[in-house]
Amino acid sequence: MFQDLLKRLIQPEPAPIADADARLALTALLVRVARSDNDYSGDERALIDQITQDRYGLSQSETNRLRAEAEAMESEAPDTVRFTRAIKDAVAYEDRLAVVEALWKVVLADGQRAQEEDALLRLVTNLLGITDQDSAKARQRVSG
Repeated sequence: MFQDLLKRLIQPEPAPIADADARLALTALLVRVARSDNDYSGDERALIDQITQDRYGLSQSETNRLRAEAEAMESEAPDTVRFTRAIKDAVAYEDRLAVVEALWKVVLADGQRAQEEDALLRLVTNLLGITDQDSAKARQRVSG
């Protein structure tokens, strides 16, 4: 399933993605941010599960399956640029702000902000078309 999505994401001009594919892509982006500091902790996995359960109304088994697929997709995704471009094209600005809040939750889950996480989140928010100011406000809302 995620192979088809990956193929569409790496095309020069990715086509808009369906809701189920957007769910997988967004979850994979959460995984990518969590893994960026080379410490993908159980707390981060649990938070990703909580975010996806709350956002999509999934059962625990559906959540586990989604995260497993997202982990596999993230490890095979060629780069963040095309990955986020497809998400940007499929998700409204307000919903992308909620995605940035979720990304900040994952970054802050272990109580530390690693340089790798900060750098990736700056790149991702920029690629998603989110302003630095809106990203900072999102961080403040979730760390508040």
